[in-house]
Amino acid sequence: MIYGASYLTILAVFLLADMAWLGAMSPRLYRPTLGDIALSSVNLPPAIAFYALYPLGLLIFAILPALKSGNINTALLNGALFGFFTYATYDLTNQATLRNWTIQLTLIDVAWGSVLAAAAAIAGYGIAGRLGP
Repeated sequence: MIYGASYLTILAVFLLADMAWLGAMSPRLYRPTLGDIALSSVNLPPAIAFYALYPLGLLIFAILPALKSGNINTALLNGALFGFFTYATYDLTNQATLRNWTIQLTLIDVAWGSVLAAAAAIAGYGIAGRLGP
């Protein structure tokens, strides 16, 4: 029950914050930079898979170690690092393979991923701590 509640909390925070970010930044940053390589609408199956899997990664790599240590700073640091490395992998691969991808987009997106994952991890740890022993 603790892990399920933590997962759902991470999912809610991550999804809602990312939707707000993408809603605000897509017309200002992503679409102008990506141009014709961006889809006109979201391809739902891979998007659903991403939003289902990412919170699981945060649960495994940030929340579980934080619960073991009993330290919220572990959730914060591991969440930020998980976000940094996953978003850096995505962004740097895109920068290496897509003509429209820019260093500015990479830096902004990696920073966002780090902050977003840290915030979601803190929320997930918070609910687990309230429900846990």
